[in-house]
Amino acid sequence: MKFLKTAAALGISAMLISSCSQPAQEGNELTPMFKGQDLTGWKSVMGQAEFEIEGDEIIGYAKANSPNTFLITEEEYSDFILELELKIEDQSSNSGIMIRGQYDENANDGQGKVYGYQIEADPTDRAWSGGLYDEARRGWIYPLDLNPSAKEAFKIGEWNKYRIEVIGNEIKSWINGTEVAYVVDDMDASGHIGLQVHSINNPEDEGNKTYFRNVKIQTENLNPKEFKEEVFVANLSKNNLTEHEKANGWKLLFDGKTSEGWIGAYRDDFPKEGWHIDDGVLWIEAADGGESSNFGDIVTKEKFEAFDLSFDFKLTEGANSGVKYFVTLSEGNRGSAIGLEYQILDDKNHPDAKMGKDGNRTLASLYDLITAKKEPRFVRPLGEWNSGRVVVHPNNKVEHFLNGIKVLEYHRGSEEYRELVAGSKYKDWENFGEAEAGHILLQDHGDKVSFKNIRIKDLQ
Repeated sequence: MKFLKTAAALGISAMLISSCSQPAQEGNELTPMFKGQDLTGWKSVMGQAEFEIEGDEIIGYAKANSPNTFLITEEEYSDFILELELKIEDQSSNSGIMIRGQYDENANDGQGKVYGYQIEADPTDRAWSGGLYDEARRGWIYPLDLNPSAKEAFKIGEWNKYRIEVIGNEIKSWINGTEVAYVVDDMDASGHIGLQVHSINNPEDEGNKTYFRNVKIQTENLNPKEFKEEVFVANLSKNNLTEHEKANGWKLLFDGKTSEGWIGAYRDDFPKEGWHIDDGVLWIEAADGGESSNFGDIVTKEKFEAFDLSFDFKLTEGANSGVKYFVTLSEGNRGSAIGLEYQILDDKNHPDAKMGKDGNRTLASLYDLITAKKEPRFVRPLGEWNSGRVVVHPNNKVEHFLNGIKVLEYHRGSEEYRELVAGSKYKDWENFGEAEAGHILLQDHGDKVSFKNIRIKDLQ
């Protein structure tokens, strides 16, 4: 039994670590990164958790009053396929695998900082194992609300086999053969691989174990494994679709270059002023904060019935906007066209957040009807891109998501829904929100708001 905290504790020079860290590869085989003798090529950083070698296993012990501890590779990797087995015995022992992880040894007053992509190991009832978390940076990129059928893949108290592919700007994960997460992002092109022992809040949980074994990697002759099932792709690239998305019926509503497919609401053409397309971003310029009283809303030429709609948006301080759906343009009203609205709002600085009932005009809410249940930590700050999603199922079940996390659901046309409408500003509109089909609308509310990656899939 050997306890190790850092590579230096092994008495091995940095030169020897570098030369031994990556065994030679032949063909398409994965090669071991740990051979059960010592942790040559790895180092422990940030926290004070200790790692033990026992046979062919690496065991991490939770440590109270310590930040997260990471056992990271000395070497950095770009494209690779990584496989390993991981076991967690207690719900307190959250863990994860850093991929293309970044390490700043001078951060936190010299205590160091690990940040970047992490494939999660989540033993709690939330069950987001295999999802992608952007450690110490953007937060969740792929929570398992995006793929709820994969929540059962991870088994607490048992060995779980992870497969992780990091090739180009695509990241995919499997647990025990189940397809879990699919992300497209270009934030980091290379970085460390790391094994995490998470910080703990309860001192009574000190000493709980996280186990790793059979850590293997392939860096050459990579052959990506296609997902057989349809899964939602968290595609953070700019207005592009993967082959997986195309094969499963996704299409872009905004091509990143033109206004093709969009016109002004109650118009026959696209607004000549106010709406701009720059560097793959569609944005409305700031005016006087008035609702559709300056340059006007824009709508899709096409109408949609049941669909999965996703979009990225970026707010400026105090901004207000919205993405509406089932817009018919038949009401003849003044102001913004009538429709169900995914609210886009700076909750902190816009007064609308305090209006309505119980927060039902805040970000990601069904405007004036249902409040989005969201935690502040899952909302990205002003100036950063947030991801919205609206899913309208063929049975009229509707879901709103914010940054991959489901924040509300309801059924169009249900008794409960109609009671909400009766108590809202929409009470005088007959059959509000119950049209069989309608346009998608982006709102001009007199504030600068930007959009990209607007894509949709028809649901049958």
